[in-house]
Amino acid sequence: MLYDHLDKDDQRPVVPLSHGDPSAFACFRTSPEAVDAIVRAVQSAEFNSYAPTIGIVPARRAVAEYLSADLPYNLSADDIYLTVGCTQSIEVILSVLARPGANILLPRPGYPLYESRAGFSKLEVRHFDLIPEKGWEVDLESVEALADENTAAIVIISPGNPCGNVFSYHHLKKVAETARKLGIFVIADEVYGHIAFGSNPYVPMGEFGSIVPVLSLGSISKRWIVPGWRFGWIAACDPNGILKKYGIVDSIKSYFNISSNPATFVQVPLDPFAAIPQIFEKTKEDFFSNTINIMREAPDICYEKTKEIPCVTCPHKPDGSMFAMVKLNLSLLEDISDDMDFCLKLAREESVTILPGVAVGLKNWLRVTFSIEPESLEQGLDRMKAFCQRHSRK
Repeated sequence: MLYDHLDKDDQRPVVPLSHGDPSAFACFRTSPEAVDAIVRAVQSAEFNSYAPTIGIVPARRAVAEYLSADLPYNLSADDIYLTVGCTQSIEVILSVLARPGANILLPRPGYPLYESRAGFSKLEVRHFDLIPEKGWEVDLESVEALADENTAAIVIISPGNPCGNVFSYHHLKKVAETARKLGIFVIADEVYGHIAFGSNPYVPMGEFGSIVPVLSLGSISKRWIVPGWRFGWIAACDPNGILKKYGIVDSIKSYFNISSNPATFVQVPLDPFAAIPQIFEKTKEDFFSNTINIMREAPDICYEKTKEIPCVTCPHKPDGSMFAMVKLNLSLLEDISDDMDFCLKLAREESVTILPGVAVGLKNWLRVTFSIEPESLEQGLDRMKAFCQRHSRK
């Protein structure tokens, strides 16, 4: 809808502050080691065959070792299930949990695919609030009020899309203890894992796997900036074996028998063409630090620029991921009815696309993406300022 409203006669370049794919911009390129690993795998012609449904063992082992570096216990290949990006991870888990009467707790605002997939699977959704004034922390009281004997799990997204939150160790431990008290497990969406640049360091939810079972969903899409490569995983962070005991693990494995799996050449297990092991082992730390440095500059620009726009407020400077949520004050604007109307008119008049908050569950808010080149980000926010001035209530 946003792109349909763009003015085709506007000669200015479109500034896409609505997307979450930084790979389109020259300042965000994946590591040479990752590219080399894929090229060598394809050129070898050794990996054109089918792979096992849950993934090739050495690739799963590589993911397990990568994740274990941040955990107080070690994962094994048996704890990892490879997926076609994190999108399929969501599909698998919510399909496995769906049964008559079951419900799942989702954050508001949140990533809309969870709600769409739950609806498709006839899994009831119950929303708990994130508190903007507290860095978008989970309202744990609302979680306890929502859960009942039919609640299967709670979804936690950190670093967060759409809020840019990075939950602290202390807060995540409280989430784990609350989930344990309620008798539910945690689905931890960590696709933006390690993309943290604020006061809170990234802490994986699996850190608390001994308190409550955790299914961690991740991929190479964001940290390696290759969303089109479609390689993700589900990791069972459950040292007490509860997920296996209650059949969740077997159900996940069974689902892959009727689903697709990542391209074999991305997983390939054998040296010297081991793509995923090479990508994890050989990508230099400089690549990650350079990406974080760019990301650290972008939220500063976003936060400071929004201060110049009277009709929007950013309650919390982003600590991670690639997004910020800003609140729209409609009382200061004329001829703007809600967040959708704001975004459609902004697209038409200024060739800037921003996602209306209603798309992520928070009406009359806006989600701004800052995973673009800094100069384009500044230009887009300047255009939004001009738009708001033009529509300001006289």
